[in-house]
Amino acid sequence: MKSIALFLSLLAFNFSCTSQPKSIIAKGADLVLVADGYAFTEGPASDKEGNVFFTDQPNNRILKWDAQRHTVSTYMQPAGRANGLYVDHQGNLLATADEKNELWLIDADKNVSIISHQFKHKKYNGPNDIWIDKKGGIYFTDPYYQRPYWQHKEAELAAQSVYYIAPNGTDAKVVAANFTRPNGIIGTADGRTLYIADIGAEKTYSYAIEADGTLSNRQLFTQMGSDGMTIDNLGNVYLTGDGVFVFDSKGNQIEHIDTGADWTANVTFGGREQNMLFITASKAVYTLKMSVKGVRW
Repeated sequence: MKSIALFLSLLAFNFSCTSQPKSIIAKGADLVLVADGYAFTEGPASDKEGNVFFTDQPNNRILKWDAQRHTVSTYMQPAGRANGLYVDHQGNLLATADEKNELWLIDADKNVSIISHQFKHKKYNGPNDIWIDKKGGIYFTDPYYQRPYWQHKEAELAAQSVYYIAPNGTDAKVVAANFTRPNGIIGTADGRTLYIADIGAEKTYSYAIEADGTLSNRQLFTQMGSDGMTIDNLGNVYLTGDGVFVFDSKGNQIEHIDTGADWTANVTFGGREQNMLFITASKAVYTLKMSVKGVRW
């Protein structure tokens, strides 16, 4: 009986070591205002040093938060009306530059290359958010939001879809469809699962990622849409809107972070230890120290 009791206690101990901490927010941590005075902040993306790039789309610029100095500077302006950002395996910055409905690659010298600008000879709706898989393949959402700087007043593509570009490729293919307005997107570190938020339908779905980059097994993850998304090392998924909502991998809400902003657009992990939650919330950006960490590949 003692051996059974010992086994059960060890099993409980091992389970507790791998389950959620008491709080995913670091003890005593508070939301810290990094900078404000922007028109609308979006698209945070962390590089390998933990610096975070983000956009102020109405002012047509990309900014950079220095993870060591905790200062913000303008990285690029003009910036193609960039919205979502992501840093690839080589350290290039990818941007959804929807001034001309393009997907950009910005190298370390700030040279711009257009990765893609159309699908089947039709202009994208407006590439919005990006995620890059372990192989270097690019997933991006393409909702339609009428921009004041566009001359056209309607979309050329009938559907608002999610696309995939294979590693070192330029041709996009539709890998997920049947959305009202897809927006936030994030994948797991093991490259097996992709989450896509349909903000127009107020739903977020999970998909299995196949070896060729295609998606299968669409499942409803939670009855909530999202503007931007990120994920932590425990598999918790972070959605945005009225603050930041955190769900465990089974779709149970475990946390809500109130930013006090009218709209919280996006979120990522940054900092030298990848334990700083970086939040773009309308006219300001914030950090929050976490007891969990971000993951990339």
